[in-house]
Amino acid sequence: QVQLVESGGGLVQAGGSLRLSCAAPGIIFTFHPMAWYRQAPGKQRELVAGISTGGSTNYLDSVKGRFTISRDNGKNTVYLPMNSLKPEDTAVYYCRAGPVTYESGRRSDYWGQGTQVTVSS
Repeated sequence: QVQLVESGGGLVQAGGSLRLSCAAPGIIFTFHPMAWYRQAPGKQRELVAGISTGGSTNYLDSVKGRFTISRDNGKNTVYLPMNSLKPEDTAVYYCRAGPVTYESGRRSDYWGQGTQVTVSS
């Protein structure tokens, strides 16, 4: 059973910083694109940042210039340093590994349990 382990959430004042981490043991990490999503109360889950197996990145417009996604293939870990946080960044943040479809047809797509980020004004 694959479990993604997220850490780094918490409570911070507006303008502050947090760094999320997501460890992904038990998967072929280099095969998986990685991403961070978030879901605020009453809203749909949205993609915050993604990083491909080759290191290409993409971001939600509202976090560009403030958040930076990176991956360490040697540690099976993806990171999301978040700077200049705003109250509207408050949400549960989820890590995702995948999706990947192997030649066998098996699909690999895993989510973490989520970590709460709360930004006070």
